[in-house]
Formats: sequence, structure tokens, C-alpha cells
Amino acid sequence: MYPLIRNRRLRASESVRRLVRETTLTPDDFLVPLFVTEGKGIKKEIPSMPNYYNLSLDHLEKEVKELWKMGLCSVLLFAKVEDHLKDNKGTEALNPNGLMQRAIKTIKNACPQMLVMTDVAMDPFSSYGHDGIVAEGQILNDESAEILAEMSVSHAKAGADFVAPSDMMDGRILTIREALEDEGYTNTGIMAYSAKYASAFYGPFRDALDSAPVDIADVPKDKKTYQMDYANRHEAIKETQMDIEEGADIVMVKPGLCYLDIVRGIKNEVEVPVAVYQVSGEYAMVKAAAEKGWLDHDAVMLEQLTAIKRAGADIIASYFAKDFIRTLG
Repeated sequence: MYPLIRNRRLRASESVRRLVRETTLTPDDFLVPLFVTEGKGIKKEIPSMPNYYNLSLDHLEKEVKELWKMGLCSVLLFAKVEDHLKDNKGTEALNPNGLMQRAIKTIKNACPQMLVMTDVAMDPFSSYGHDGIVAEGQILNDESAEILAEMSVSHAKAGADFVAPSDMMDGRILTIREALEDEGYTNTGIMAYSAKYASAFYGPFRDALDSAPVDIADVPKDKKTYQMDYANRHEAIKETQMDIEEGADIVMVKPGLCYLDIVRGIKNEVEVPVAVYQVSGEYAMVKAAAEKGWLDHDAVMLEQLTAIKRAGADIIASYFAKDFIRTLG
């Protein structure tokens, strides 16, 4: 009881604040997204994501070596596919010598201990920019899940440690897990995008991969029939529990900051690691505001990352990973 108990004693100096701090960030918390593109000698900045790049495989090799030296030991790969290789069934995604497959091998050859997770989704390979096959104005679920399973096996063959299906098709985790088991990849893990919302925060990411839905007749103009309604909370827990039952090793909430109640709700319900994706729009807003001088970049970045971990994240996929390491001095 006050005045015998004074909470401010534990805030009196930086040393005591550090001593009693409940939530701390380390390099081990981070999963680093990387974008790969065809060509050589390419390190092209993404206009809506300052200081983030599309990398050709030679620059990818340099990047992962740098990340490892910085203490960052896990990456999440995305492939930017050339337009002439796109079709409605994502055929190029199954090419054993495709960009994603070669990127996996490049990383494993350059830095064998780096943990490689791969995006499993059709939208970068789709001529329509959707995460599934488009037919008569709809996205086909089961047929798309079969393709995602084939993609997953292809990534496992190339050396991926985890596959990360980001599509939100019903039942795709079970389909993928069974396909991996049938092919003998029992040790290949699955990080499921279990609560992925139909969010307006994905814009810069879609610019980076040129993967936004196309605006033509008989093609859905958004992804709201398969990604979650951002008004829903209990549905996220249901989706996550189903993914775990189907064989997910790690579950993910995406995006981050607007969904911290979802993160905590899921963390309270499950016994597997929970990942959070701090998405491109969240990154871009901080960069833009800092460039204008409206926010302290590092202070806001650290506050946001800490909030994500405090909410229950075991893993944070973030474009700020290298910026965070820089703050450690």
C-alpha cells in the first residue's frame, strides 16, 4: 500500500529498468523475409519499401552470409516470377529448376546452417494474382491445395527446412503434410499462415512481387473469399487449431500490430510456437514517417517489435531485422 509501496522505484534508472524488464528482443526472435529475382548483379530497391531489395541469386548469397554474421539465423524466401512464366495453375512453381528452388540451393550452399523457410502460395506464379486456381469467378479450394502440396514437396527436395503456406485454402495443411510424408520428407516442417487477414497493409509486398489480383472480368478483385475478415477474432483461433490438428508445427498471425489481440488469444490456446508477420505496410509507414521527421525511427521500431513479442510472438517475421541488429551497437 502506498506510500510503503512505490512502483517508481523499479523505474528509477536505466539499469533497474533493464534488470526487471519483462520482454526482451534478441536476434534469435527474427525471421528475415527475402525477395529473389532472376538475373545477375541485381539489387533493386523496392520503391514502397525503403532499404529493402529484390535480389538476384548472387546478391542473395552475399545477403545470407551477412545475415549469419549479424546473428540472424532464419530466412523466409519469396520469388518474383517473370510475367511470361505465369499461368492460372502456377505451373512454374513446380519447376525443379525454378527461381525458388535455385534460391533455396543458393542459400544452403552459401550458409548450410541458415534455416530456410519458403513461401508456398500461387499468387506470385498466377497470371491472375490469386492464391488459387480461378474458375468462373471463384477460387478453387481443393484443386489449389493439391498444387500447394506439390510446391511444398518441390521446395523440400531443393533443401527447404520449412514450408510456409500463406494461401488460406481450407485443408491445405493436411494435404501438404500428407504429401511430404508420402515423399519421405518427415523432417520438413510446416509454418502455417493460420490467421491471415484480408488486410490493406499488404500493398508494398504486392508491389515487390507484382502479385496483386488483376482487375479483369470474372476474376475476384480481392482475396476476401479466402483470407480472413479483419472483424473476426474467434475464427482465428478455430483456423489455428485446425491447422495444428492437420500437422502445422508453427502457426502465424498476419499482419502484426492491428492484430495483437489475436496473437494473445492464440498464444493462450495453443502449445506450438506462434509467429507474427510485421508486414510491408507496417514497415513502410514507419520508414515514411521517419523520413518526414515525424517519428523517431528506431524508438518506434523497437516499441512495435517489443509489443509484438509481449503479445505472445515466439517468432517475428520483420523487414526491420537488420535495423534491430544495428541498434544493439
